Amino acid sequence: MKPFTVHHGRVAPLDRVNVDTDQIIPKQFLKRIEKTGFGQFLFYDWRFGADGKENPDFVLHQPRYDGATILIAGKNFGCGSSREHAVWALADFGFRAVISSSFADIFANNSTKNGFLTVRLSEDEVAELMRRAEGIDDYQLTIDLEKSEVRDGQGFHARFPIDDFVRHCLLNGLDDIGLTLQHEAEIAAYEAAHPAPVRG
Repeated sequence: MKPFTVHHGRVAPLDRVNVDTDQIIPKQFLKRIEKTGFGQFLFYDWRFGADGKENPDFVLHQPRYDGATILIAGKNFGCGSSREHAVWALADFGFRAVISSSFADIFANNSTKNGFLTVRLSEDEVAELMRRAEGIDDYQLTIDLEKSEVRDGQGFHARFPIDDFVRHCLLNGLDDIGLTLQHEAEIAAYEAAHPAPVRG
């Protein structure tokens, strides 16, 4: 898993609340068995019409937000079902983090397991960042996980809360397998001392 330490990138605003996982990645696209390839279906029902043509009014189709790696969204982002594909779609599209005033717990947990950062700020702070992203061309932010803070080049600065264990895992790129492999030597020693019984 790729470590998350300090990330600087362009910001895209998604001024909607209660964005659920079926809106992030609709259920008809969950047939793949890999973690990749879901980005093309991100926010599909908003990005495309019933005829499959792009909706030019949707924020991610506006040229000024091309290549955005940080998404700002309204409260209760990632609600709905527990599908991990929602995180995979956001990451595969190119996002490294989402900033909101609140997240669904399961979505936040899935994000951590995939090296994807959820940044929780106050509603006022999110509203200010949304305003800047909508009003300033090529608006960019720096998310510094080492300092647990968000800042821009126009004077914005805010700290965000994050669990120490989650922060440790993200900084070091550790998913569940990585955490287990930190104890590889102890596991090997235990297995050597407890050989499997011979079945005859």
